[in-house]
Amino acid sequence: MTGLSNQKRIAAEVLNVGLSRVWLDPDKITDVANAITREDIRGLINEGTVKARQAQGISRGRARGNDIKRKKGHRTGQGNRKGGKNARSPKKHLWMRKIRAQRRTLRELRDDNTLDRTTYRRMYRKAKGGEYRTLSVLNSQIEISIAARRQE
Repeated sequence: MTGLSNQKRIAAEVLNVGLSRVWLDPDKITDVANAITREDIRGLINEGTVKARQAQGISRGRARGNDIKRKKGHRTGQGNRKGGKNARSPKKHLWMRKIRAQRRTLRELRDDNTLDRTTYRRMYRKAKGGEYRTLSVLNSQIEISIAARRQE
């Protein structure tokens, strides 16, 4: 088998792979030993006597399993985090999500005439100022304002 190192080297260059990826058919060793030129090696490649082994990759199986666990909230403890709390979920994103929900609610109530324009504007400004911590707080304030308007 030591006499095939030259053939293996030529095959590696022709196939454009490393030496370890060159496969020589053990049943046709004599044909490989007789191949001296690159043209001979190309002929053996076409016959299937010489092949390039598939490149070995890194399995994603464990990574997929861990991704499933992370979806369930596992493997997300203190030791697996990089970056501070605000890097992982920025304050601005939290604010945007909250204010958009509040403004959407106010708009819907104004459009179906549950809120008059004056009350809408007042509550809109308060929402912008951060008066309502959550959407449920805003809804309770809306109910209070509607009840007060009915009593008038």
